[in-house]
Amino acid sequence: MPGLRGVVSSMTAHSADHEPVRTTCPYCGTGCGVLGGPAPMTPGDPEHPTNFGRVCAKGSALGETLGLENRLLHPMVGGRRASWDEALDLTARRFAEAVEKHGPDSVAFYVSGQLLTEDYYVANKLMKGFIGSGNIDTNSRLCMASSVAGHRRAFGEDLVPCSYEDLDEADLVVLVGSNAAWCHPILFRRLTDARARRGTKIVAIDPRRTATAADADLFLPVQPGTDVLLFNGLLAHLARVGRIDRDFVSEHTNGFEDALAKAQSDAPEFYAIAEECGVPFDDLVAFYDLFAATERTVTVYSQGVNQSSRGTDKVNAIINCHLATGRIGHAGMGPFSFTGQPNAMGGREVGGLANQLAAHMTLENPADLDRVQRFWKTQKLATASGLKAVDMFDALADGRIKALWVMGTNPAASMPNGNQVRKALANCDFLVVSDCVPGTDTARHADVLFPAAGWGEKDGTVTNSERRISRQRAFMPLPGETRPDWRIVCDVAQRMGFGEAFGFRNAASIFREHAALSAFENHGERVFDIGGLADLTDHEFEALKPVQWPVPAGQRAGTARLFCDRRFPTPDGRARFIAVGQQAPANATGQGHPVVLNTGRLRDQWHTMTRTGEVARLMAQAPEPVLELNPADAISLGIADGGFAEVSSAWGRAVARVRVTTDQTKGQAFLPMHWTDDVTAHGSPGRVANPACDAVSGQPELKHTPARLAPFAARWEGLFLSRRRFRPRGFGYWARSAVPGGYAYRLAGLEPAGEGIVLGLSLMASQNGLLDYHDRQRGLFRAAALDDGGAMTECLMVGGPAGLPDPVWLMELFADRRVVTAGERRVLLGARSVTPQPSEGRIVCSCFGVGEERIRRAIRDGVGDTAALGRVLKCGTNCGSCLPELRDLVSQEAPAVPA
Repeated sequence: MPGLRGVVSSMTAHSADHEPVRTTCPYCGTGCGVLGGPAPMTPGDPEHPTNFGRVCAKGSALGETLGLENRLLHPMVGGRRASWDEALDLTARRFAEAVEKHGPDSVAFYVSGQLLTEDYYVANKLMKGFIGSGNIDTNSRLCMASSVAGHRRAFGEDLVPCSYEDLDEADLVVLVGSNAAWCHPILFRRLTDARARRGTKIVAIDPRRTATAADADLFLPVQPGTDVLLFNGLLAHLARVGRIDRDFVSEHTNGFEDALAKAQSDAPEFYAIAEECGVPFDDLVAFYDLFAATERTVTVYSQGVNQSSRGTDKVNAIINCHLATGRIGHAGMGPFSFTGQPNAMGGREVGGLANQLAAHMTLENPADLDRVQRFWKTQKLATASGLKAVDMFDALADGRIKALWVMGTNPAASMPNGNQVRKALANCDFLVVSDCVPGTDTARHADVLFPAAGWGEKDGTVTNSERRISRQRAFMPLPGETRPDWRIVCDVAQRMGFGEAFGFRNAASIFREHAALSAFENHGERVFDIGGLADLTDHEFEALKPVQWPVPAGQRAGTARLFCDRRFPTPDGRARFIAVGQQAPANATGQGHPVVLNTGRLRDQWHTMTRTGEVARLMAQAPEPVLELNPADAISLGIADGGFAEVSSAWGRAVARVRVTTDQTKGQAFLPMHWTDDVTAHGSPGRVANPACDAVSGQPELKHTPARLAPFAARWEGLFLSRRRFRPRGFGYWARSAVPGGYAYRLAGLEPAGEGIVLGLSLMASQNGLLDYHDRQRGLFRAAALDDGGAMTECLMVGGPAGLPDPVWLMELFADRRVVTAGERRVLLGARSVTPQPSEGRIVCSCFGVGEERIRRAIRDGVGDTAALGRVLKCGTNCGSCLPELRDLVSQEAPAVPA
């Protein structure tokens, strides 16, 4: 939209007064290097080996998230500002009292992949090492736990064998349950670059036609939950056509015959596999033949595989195919888990999951327990696994957990069965939350709020999907009374009487201990070993360049690829095939709930939007929760494109705008994960999602919830523009999004339009001196407030369903904050520009505010490829995250363009 184009065009590089600082992006697990500084546009670090200067839409907007509006800057106790001493003393006392009265398992930490490794390390050390409970788990349980479990079953340790270089060198890349074009856009650009350079084939396997699937050479639209069958069929096919690497299998693996027999019984022939998986027969055969014939094959998998009640089996079904062909440990091949969060890998290194100990050592191994106990010099070491995420909040609900500390995450919004989680948090005896913002769905229930340092203020390390440790450096002072998470944990630990073990001076001293533990009595049994970094000085830590582990003692260079020597960290040094069979999702669809509800990420948003939701250009792509469903379902249910739908399950309900699209398969629907009670009335998918978990990994099945869809028959819709940020009350539907100059509130309700007008007017700061227009017969209402200088400060539009005009001109006028001319006032209430403007449509390129309708018009006018679109409209020329969608639009419009 024009207003956004103006905002972006004003962005400049970092000023000469502020030397940019090399740091790491805090979003996905790609781990891009960026140049941090105060300018709105954040550039990529051209020297970082992950991204070589490229950065996605979210990363490029990091500079726009550094303001202190909506920040938590002081400790809070009972809803009032408190001193650090009061908040820390209270926390230490209440946790100690719970342990004394109810035992160590009565307390818990729920932490985050947003934490730095040093934060994670001290939190895990305090809970497992000195409180003596395994009850520390992380939101990484929601995204990576099944990969962890699959790795441990197959390799003996949680190990990702590949490097990003393998994406550059592969001849075939299979993306399973991974919308990398949106969720890991920089890595997807590496793939498309490889395709252009060397002809790499890209296969996408997903229930949805995502941006990734649209850009793939072959797309298999599998039915949800059938991945094991698909890959068991592939394993059987590989045996049938003689593509098993018999030497590798016999010399370096165990369990092949059992796994193959299970696969052959599970998937005896192509037609049955194609029918059950919902894949066209010819495409299934093409995929199997392509995999069999291509030595250099990388299989990427992500949340579509992990977030399943059979997720661990899916991971092992994929790994089985790579072990069977020996396609592991060499360039351009291997199974590759794309991590969801920026430091999910670092959290796994330190033992941040409830079923881990520390430094890839296990709670089941007495030798590991003895080793860590001696290293930490403690007598209280936990000796059993703690509660995994879903179980932890169940224990909170039934009163077994008396004190909970949540760090850097928002479980009220992100956990499944969100209604029960919210009740559990509200009823918790003692809840502590460390966060950067005070208004999250979780923080509202806190007894104590700790103001944590945010990105740009924190100092430490993160580890990305390819095991690369990178520095996250501070380039801004700590605002207010904020503190780094590691220091807050250490302050509490010291007040609980554990001061000697938590006397760390800085992040570097914590990293040194973490690295030393990884090497302690490690004679090659554990691949995770960064002992070569254990003696870094503070200066060397500050200057540390990105490095891939392992980095054993005596080395400073890292290791790009694992298993090159064909040795695995199992007792006999062999990898393990796991015999897995196809099983249906835990909760089946039925007459009452016939639709499969899927959740996932959007391209321009991150988690629960506490950071990205405040950036206008990132919100432009999807300013409200949108439910996607197939045209056949929309017709049969009487749900209109652009209208509203109610989604309900056995666990809760949500309301969202509707987008009808053939990208969704009949009988399935998709609702993005990001919306919370803070930004919408009923759009949080966590309230609907089922809590069924994988029996091995404990990861919840967020990709398959049986649901029922029905029209939300709104009788009116509204749009309210305001400089103020707040949560409306009394509306059947509302959603807030940042726009240039303030916020847009999209409104709707089941009551008559007249009541909607009254509700809308109640939002205005003042109703004195309004410009307004009311057509009672047609139910149309417009009102605008101008300040003393004549600039528009607020505007309200109310009309019938789908009856509001395109607000682009109004939003531009609102963003400019200029005096509204007499001529503009005459047309202001019609929400139409003095000079008519064509529709922008849904924003595709958020960097330059270029919408779908404008792109389609350009293609019809003869702009025939993405390079030409970039020259004419600039779309795709900055971060490149929209390039897959641009290619798709060119393909869609090609038949309509005259030859």
